[in-house]
Amino acid sequence: MTTDQSDFGRYVRRQANRGNLVVQPRMGFAEPAAMRAGLLATRHADATTAGTITLDAHTRVGRLDLAEQALREGIPLNGYPLVTHPVDVTRWVASVSDQDFPIQVRHGTALPLGVFEVLRAIPLGATEGGPVSYCLPYGRTPLRESITSWAKCCDGLAELRSQQMEPHLETFGGCMLGQLCPPGQLVAIAILEGLFFVQHGLRSISLSYAQQTNLEQDCEAVAALRRLCRELLPAVDWHVVIYAYMGVYPRTAAGGARVLEQAVALAVYTGAERLIVKTTVEAQRIPSVQENISALEQAAAFAEVLPPSGVPLESDSQTYAEAAAIVRAVLDLDDDLGIALRIAFGKGLLDLPFSLHPDNNGATRSRIDRDGWLRWEDTGSLPLRGSVWRVKPRPRSAARLLEELTYVQRKFDYESEIRHNSRGDRV
Repeated sequence: MTTDQSDFGRYVRRQANRGNLVVQPRMGFAEPAAMRAGLLATRHADATTAGTITLDAHTRVGRLDLAEQALREGIPLNGYPLVTHPVDVTRWVASVSDQDFPIQVRHGTALPLGVFEVLRAIPLGATEGGPVSYCLPYGRTPLRESITSWAKCCDGLAELRSQQMEPHLETFGGCMLGQLCPPGQLVAIAILEGLFFVQHGLRSISLSYAQQTNLEQDCEAVAALRRLCRELLPAVDWHVVIYAYMGVYPRTAAGGARVLEQAVALAVYTGAERLIVKTTVEAQRIPSVQENISALEQAAAFAEVLPPSGVPLESDSQTYAEAAAIVRAVLDLDDDLGIALRIAFGKGLLDLPFSLHPDNNGATRSRIDRDGWLRWEDTGSLPLRGSVWRVKPRPRSAARLLEELTYVQRKFDYESEIRHNSRGDRV
């Protein structure tokens, strides 16, 4: 392999320089032939694409015995069991990749040493995750163990440069919990995980941000993320990847399409280089290959005709101030970012609302305000002092949480119904 064929970051940057938004599905199938067919369909879509191999839930939590049993007995899996399939088989699946179509492995694993060993053996140089973002939201793995595992994984992935590859790692930090985490902390965790990757030898990284509940606030957040990247990662090849909304999705096809359109708008308005799409059937089931391809092509087509943004892109914003304050406070704790992250969660300088993980203090709370902006209701021990814009606390209840979790679903389904009625259509 040549460096150019194996450099995910270089491919994305090259396409961005041409004015192309790279769109990518979240696609994973258990059978190698089906996975390869999905990659080929993605490659041949009418869009500028990158391929995805998404792993199954058993592999994510280290239950390789269950993944092996499922393959043996024909039990359906919700992704590709990378560690269970022989390396030669996965090498054949990924052989559709070249300099014009890189592949990224997406896994969701807090302790990913086994996954990274397979990536190095194939070799596949692009993946994602992080010691915080793939630990606290998804289970009870101690943060200390996740940080140790991720440090070893990053060190090992960096060694792929000896095989004429430039490995690429994407932080999932801007997608914590998928929703209801105010953007200032999302941006801060993305930056901190990116710095962790660089400290462990990576030179090509991407930083994520998940679409939230208000386009204007999201634009502010991505502008803040890009400013912090320029300030703190000046010698690193980095780009920004936007995720279409990761919470409770609209039930209607029209509502789902509108959410994707806003995700595209967020990417285009903020200069993000890559977008992870979702389909209009996310609320019902796992999408088919064709449904994924349709979403990719619709996103690409909308990006081409999108009118100029009327949304201000102020990087010197409340979101930037919050994110910068959190990042500075954590960096001051220790030169070793792994140690700093662990101390930060212990002190509550990082604290995720609604996360039940034992290493999370759980003292913070957030709320969606009347304009759809995510605001802090209680900042706990976050290092934000008096500068943060809080909303007045409301009584906490399961009904209130459910109302906020379904905010995007209700908003976009309602708006699609109104548009249908205004055209005289039957709903």
